[in-house]
Amino acid sequence: MKVTRSDVINQKDGRIQVYQLEGVREVPSFSEDLREGLTGYPKYLSPKYFYDEKGSWLFEEICNTPEYYPTDVERALLEKESDAIIDRVRPGSILELGSGSSKKTTFLLDACERKECHSLYLPLDVCEEMVLGAGKWLLEKYDWVDVGALVGDFCKGFKQLPSSEGSRLFVFLGGTIGNFEKDLAKRFLRDVRLNMNENDWLLLGADRVKDEGVLNAAYNDKRGYTAAFNLNMLEVINREFHANFVLKRFEHHAWFNSKKSRIEMHLKCNEDHEVYIRDLGMKVQFKKGETILTEISRKFTPESLENLLEGTGFQIDQHFEAEDGYFSLVLVRPF
Repeated sequence: MKVTRSDVINQKDGRIQVYQLEGVREVPSFSEDLREGLTGYPKYLSPKYFYDEKGSWLFEEICNTPEYYPTDVERALLEKESDAIIDRVRPGSILELGSGSSKKTTFLLDACERKECHSLYLPLDVCEEMVLGAGKWLLEKYDWVDVGALVGDFCKGFKQLPSSEGSRLFVFLGGTIGNFEKDLAKRFLRDVRLNMNENDWLLLGADRVKDEGVLNAAYNDKRGYTAAFNLNMLEVINREFHANFVLKRFEHHAWFNSKKSRIEMHLKCNEDHEVYIRDLGMKVQFKKGETILTEISRKFTPESLENLLEGTGFQIDQHFEAEDGYFSLVLVRPF
């Protein structure tokens, strides 16, 4: 991606800037993804379309449910190991990919404060409202932080990301690497590596294989936030393309596929019907029991994590594990 300087939005206090980013490769548009995903078999949709403003809010609520263990486990790991990470890296800037609310990143910023390592913070997310809101919140929390909020789709690749004095710590938390199929995950890591200097680092969060009951509960919370998050995809399509999806005709279904070592999240159709997507002039037939795959979340072992990094230009420097083996933080560096 490259920073488009003409798109900078300066906030009143001068400590936050928002940059619109351009990708270096073409990716399918929303309409192209819709055509391909809803005419294929089985049907599928890209999870990046979850994250309109409502979807981003719902995901934050999911992270606060008692069933969704990754948030609390990763936070505990960050709280425990952030001093060691900052001591090892001494970053001039922290560039977070898919930053969301940036709440977990505060453990790293707290460590920076304790270690008197005052880093520039660069959150990157597809949702401008999210990065801007998070940036303003961080400015209130830390009087030394400057924020350069980056808005764009990291699936388009990277180019000319902001530099800083000293090393940069790239951060990719939340187990989001598991949302990519294996080949795409490796391509993403190679994209990051190509834009790193020899003294830069990457901190990668990865969810681990564990009891299926724990995994299934995490994606089927009792309060129904995950179901609403999943169904919101159809609301987004209705709004953006004047489609007539009726949400009550679909149900949220998620389970652990042990053969592929991943959670699969689907929208299951509960009756035969037809959907019309007016802006695309497209009719889609649904059969009762048919599903739309909306997201995967791969779960790793230490061995599969090492395999993930093979051929990407990274080597593991330190591997931090939760005591129960539920989650990993892997600090890697380029070679």
